[in-house]
Amino acid sequence: VQLQASGGGLVQAGGSLRLSCAASGRTWSSYVMGWFRQAPGKEREFVAHISMGDGKTLYTDSLKGRFTISRDAAEKTVHLTMNTLKPEDTAIYYCVATKPRLRVGVRRSEYDYWGQGTQVTVSS
Repeated sequence: VQLQASGGGLVQAGGSLRLSCAASGRTWSSYVMGWFRQAPGKEREFVAHISMGDGKTLYTDSLKGRFTISRDAAEKTVHLTMNTLKPEDTAIYYCVATKPRLRVGVRRSEYDYWGQGTQVTVSS
């Protein structure tokens, strides 16, 4: 599975961005795609994921209400809509995907495939 992310860039605080990630190669009827991010000098952290089969979502609590993950299962694409962006949202955002699993959580080790990362910079 290859993951191609797009949509990063520079935005002012309070603005919005939409990231997209397209999967190519082998996929399955039930798998998860999502996003992690890594800010300068910090650990890579889970942002959100969505089940490509039934659309169930999981978010890190601190981002609920500002970030929304959605999917186009037929296109094997996920989107991350980020609203009311803050300077602390500045990070490299990584698209991720899993092989089919019964449960997928927030640990990096649970994700089998990683995209190359896209930079999001929020200016104050």
